Amino acid sequence: MRLTRKRLCSFLIALYCLFSLYAAYHVFFGRRRRASAASLQSLRKGAAPVRERRGREQSTLGSEEWNPWEGDEKNEQQHRFKTSFQILNKSTKGKADFRVQIWGKAAIGLYLWEHIFEGLLEPTDVTAQWREGNSIVGRTHYSFITGPAVVPGYFSVDVNNVVLVLNGREKGKVFYATQWLLYAQNLVQTQKLQHLAVVLLGNEHCNNEWINQFLKRNGGFVELLFIIYDSPWINDMDIFQWPLGVATYRNFPVVEASWSMLYNERPYLCNFLGTVYENSSRQALMNILKQDGIDKLCWVSVREQWQPQETNESLKNYQEALLQSDLTLCPVGVNTECYRIYEACSYGSIPVVEDIMTAGSCGNTSVSHNAPLQLLKSMDAPFIFIKNWKELPAVLEKEKTIILQEKIQRRKMLLHWYQRFKTELKMRFTNILESSFLMNNKGEQHRVVERLGSGVRQNLS
Repeated sequence: MRLTRKRLCSFLIALYCLFSLYAAYHVFFGRRRRASAASLQSLRKGAAPVRERRGREQSTLGSEEWNPWEGDEKNEQQHRFKTSFQILNKSTKGKADFRVQIWGKAAIGLYLWEHIFEGLLEPTDVTAQWREGNSIVGRTHYSFITGPAVVPGYFSVDVNNVVLVLNGREKGKVFYATQWLLYAQNLVQTQKLQHLAVVLLGNEHCNNEWINQFLKRNGGFVELLFIIYDSPWINDMDIFQWPLGVATYRNFPVVEASWSMLYNERPYLCNFLGTVYENSSRQALMNILKQDGIDKLCWVSVREQWQPQETNESLKNYQEALLQSDLTLCPVGVNTECYRIYEACSYGSIPVVEDIMTAGSCGNTSVSHNAPLQLLKSMDAPFIFIKNWKELPAVLEKEKTIILQEKIQRRKMLLHWYQRFKTELKMRFTNILESSFLMNNKGEQHRVVERLGSGVRQNLS
């Protein structure tokens, strides 16, 4: 009897062990198999992964999930990965936590953050009182704040390094920008802020003397100035040129490439939607377009008075014109550089740029052969530059002979260039800040060490 009980107990223990192994197998391996089976089933059904696009307004004209570069990107992928890895290794050497906060008090700040840095903002509502975002470039951690609630003295400053984005385009804007600079000056004087750089939407005639008193070179506290338009002050030492970008103040979105943007036949040779001022080159452009019915080949819509506000309908109409035209005509306004240049790039429409200097103090073509648009030319912008709109008919005649495949390659080249342009600006901006601010930090540390050393020597003597 005892033997029977002993055998029964052994049998039950063995059965329990087998059951435990079976349960463990299903817990640890069965779930994985079910997940794999579900994945395969979803793939068979054609289910596609959904990619989050917060902070990105899709082109209203195409939102297909695809790789627009196809084989072209595959050839560059390994090179980009290697380059990025080298940059990452280089940037993470030494100090690993360099923090910069950007105060976006001008619409150009949104171009810097959303288009160049490809950063997101929360909340996504553009009318929100306070919006903020974060991004890391190399060893620099950026935070960005903007909105009506970002007011001098009404938010906490817990950073040492600040980039202040200001509008100095006209007298009223200069007064507002000056109040921000005086606030920043007080923070520097009370040692609540260590380093300050300014990104400035300058005056279109380059009359920016008002900011001179704040520059460190003149005894002020602004260590670096990134300025829009071809200012003669630009020296690539403490004053740098910055692009105008797209009209974010009129809600021009971050545009992502679609299949149709690259491959569709575009029904219009060119487009021009804008204000025509009396006795301007734009009026001369309109006269050229009306010759021999050229305007019938282009999407042309003009007005006599500039309108600062954009409606949803007018924005959609403008975007449609860019998408449906092979070329975008970019006549000069008050300044040669205009939003239209960058907006055309966003849609793969080649900018035809009127390459002449405008009135004011922005430069001299006899002194600089690259003026105007020195920044774009220095980065080999693949645009069509013309000196007189009388050259346009020949440009359009040549355009008629270009086959679709060649236009597709040209669009790819433009979109590739524009992406590289923004990426290079982001890296250049970061390198300038790190080099200037960190070097100054080292200089201050060196002076402290020197003072301590001299004090020790005095005590010893």
